Amino acid sequence: MNLEYPITYIKGISVQRATLMYTELGIKTCNDLLHFFPFRYIDKTAFYAINQLQPNSSEVQIVGKITRVKSVAQKRGSRLVATFQDATGTMELVWFKGQKWIKDSLKINEPYVVYGKLNHYNGNFSIPHPEMELVKEYKKKLQSKMQPVYPSTEKLANSGVSNKLIRTYIQSLLQQFYDGIEESLSVQVINEFQLLKKREALLNVHFPKNQESLAKAQYRLKFEELFFIQLQLLRKKLINKTKIKGFTFKNVADYFNDFYNNYLPFSLTNAQKRVLKEIRKDVASGAHMNRLLQGDVGSGKTIVGLLTMLMAIDNGFQATIMAPTEILATQHFHAIDELVKDMNIKVDLLTGSVRTKKRREIHENLENGTLHILIGTHALLEDKVKFNNLGIAIIDEQHRFGVAQRSKLWMKNTIPPHILVMTATPIPRTLAMSVYGDLDISVIDELPPGRKEVKTVHRFDSNRLSVFKFMKDEITKGRQVYIVYPLIQESEAMDYKDLMDGYESVSREFPSPKYQISIVHGKMKPADKEYEMQRFVKGETQIMVATTVIEVGVNVPNASVMIIESSERFGLSQLHQLRGRVGRGADQSYCILLSSFKLSEEAKTRLKTMVQTTDGFKIAEVDLKLRGPGNIMGTQQSGVLNLKIADVVKDTTILVAARNTAINVLQEDENLSKKENLPIKTAFVKMSKSSKIWSNIS
Repeated sequence: MNLEYPITYIKGISVQRATLMYTELGIKTCNDLLHFFPFRYIDKTAFYAINQLQPNSSEVQIVGKITRVKSVAQKRGSRLVATFQDATGTMELVWFKGQKWIKDSLKINEPYVVYGKLNHYNGNFSIPHPEMELVKEYKKKLQSKMQPVYPSTEKLANSGVSNKLIRTYIQSLLQQFYDGIEESLSVQVINEFQLLKKREALLNVHFPKNQESLAKAQYRLKFEELFFIQLQLLRKKLINKTKIKGFTFKNVADYFNDFYNNYLPFSLTNAQKRVLKEIRKDVASGAHMNRLLQGDVGSGKTIVGLLTMLMAIDNGFQATIMAPTEILATQHFHAIDELVKDMNIKVDLLTGSVRTKKRREIHENLENGTLHILIGTHALLEDKVKFNNLGIAIIDEQHRFGVAQRSKLWMKNTIPPHILVMTATPIPRTLAMSVYGDLDISVIDELPPGRKEVKTVHRFDSNRLSVFKFMKDEITKGRQVYIVYPLIQESEAMDYKDLMDGYESVSREFPSPKYQISIVHGKMKPADKEYEMQRFVKGETQIMVATTVIEVGVNVPNASVMIIESSERFGLSQLHQLRGRVGRGADQSYCILLSSFKLSEEAKTRLKTMVQTTDGFKIAEVDLKLRGPGNIMGTQQSGVLNLKIADVVKDTTILVAARNTAINVLQEDENLSKKENLPIKTAFVKMSKSSKIWSNIS
């Protein structure tokens, strides 16, 4: 038997129990169980005497004997009561469930170690359903003063798989296999960071003698977990750069230069120029480009995307942009089509609502190569969509697409196109290292000149009348206003009601014909939605009442006020995205966060952060602390960070050290073939086979 054997080889684990532990906790092998870590510890360093107990004590541990046991009748059923005493006094132990079994198992006048939550009533102390162990058994065990508490579920508890039982299983594994636990890091890495050996770390994370040994064990295991993820990402990046050939864009020629010199609507910022140089270097190298472009709302990512596509067209290739929503795809199409309308470049739009006749025309032009740029939604992934020679694929807000969807785009060619992933959701550095560690990362970290910072304020519902007055003042100046209501899937009916109620109260306050109001929500037909959007874009309506469908997509430089209703119901990144809809023109813009008085601490933090900063990266850091990495990346990506012990938010310094170590190891020994790296290679190969995570990253 070895650690790769299924857990049914452990005494006491039946096939049914093993199946339950797998479905509930993902534990299949003995090794999985050994790497199932406690999430907290009960400190059992202190033993109390009964006469030392205080009414406000919480959990206590006492050594004593049971002198008698009796059953006491109560309104419903009965309770079992044992008199427990030590040299200093007596107290009671009480059970309400499993009384017969407990009564039969209790040994009178034998010394017990008793642990549990203390109750104090009418001057008497008692412990209901205590943890109990005979002193002679207690002394035999791998004794830890700090007791591990493992994650559990209701199903496990109901099936008798208690914390104590999991502890017993892990204890027997460590006793049986301790000397055979293989090291997974090289001697150099262990010495450099003064890490515990692997077996010592596993023993001390499950059964720590004190806080110091626990801290050392956790550091070692966190470092190892992050090191192997970084090793995988960096190797993937290395293979991408050296083994996967990409199209070579040798020329920056007529299309690019003509657009840059004659049609560029504004001067590029230094950040945009820097990013273009990075992209240019990639696409000219002959290797496959896999780059993430981060830039705050309004920082000018689309222009960088267009110039990159022109590099492809200059070299005889086609280009595509895939966006997560029809609104965003349509906006990209209108913006790019407008920018290149006087050049000999054919641009088209493919979404779910494009009619069959037009669809056929697009397919034909795409295959014969007369269509240069195709912009679209998931519709681009259909098998019928065949490019003549796709040179670059740009994916906007890629975290909204699943892994399988994105890979379909790569398969449109025998040689994969260059990939540029764009996101307006700034990703904190730690998360970027963990989730996008195999991509090269570019950041546009300055806004175009002339942009004024959006002024943000938080107001309560009771201030609504003054907010309406402010809106009227802005509309008088010729500006336009957004009013956004939350849209949370689970309660779409309620949200729709909120929106309609809001629309009615706004209509009363801003009556026609003096004021015109657009309304947009998810239940509308695409054509109706587009009609209302266009009315607002053309300035025919002054107010747009909408749900979050306008979070990405609408570009109306004349809109200077964003009012977010029930702002406490929005996540930070969503609030930041919505605020980015205004501040696109030369006028001062405003974002007003309306909320009820009842705010959770987290909601207060979100609204305060919005008022204090417009820096997307600072906002993303706060968001990461509040929500954790899984939620930020969205469901498709969250599995990537399903970490066993490390935390990318709290363990930043360990993550940086692990990444730098992985970089150094691969620089010196790309294939991990040196003798000293054998432990790393062996562990890496095993992990790569068993891990479901790594194939999903980026």
